Amino acid sequence: MEAITYTIEGMLIEVDNPGEKLQAKKLNAIRVISGMNRSKFAEWLGIPYRTMQDWELGVSKVPDYVLNLIAYKVANEKEKGNI
Repeated sequence: MEAITYTIEGMLIEVDNPGEKLQAKKLNAIRVISGMNRSKFAEWLGIPYRTMQDWELGVSKVPDYVLNLIAYKVANEKEKGNI
């Protein structure tokens, strides 16, 4: 299956094989765009590392509104040149 592109808060997110863990893959793509590893990203957002890990691995689902807020913050900070 080929990659599918999504737009979240103005950012283009490309996800391979979306399947049932789509939210996890979107979050991972947003983190990759930020240029941070999982630990740094979780700290930067003020989210416990274990929560971020569970979201990215698809153990638990990141709420849509949280995913959108994270994407919004990453997009704005990239635009300002802060990340």
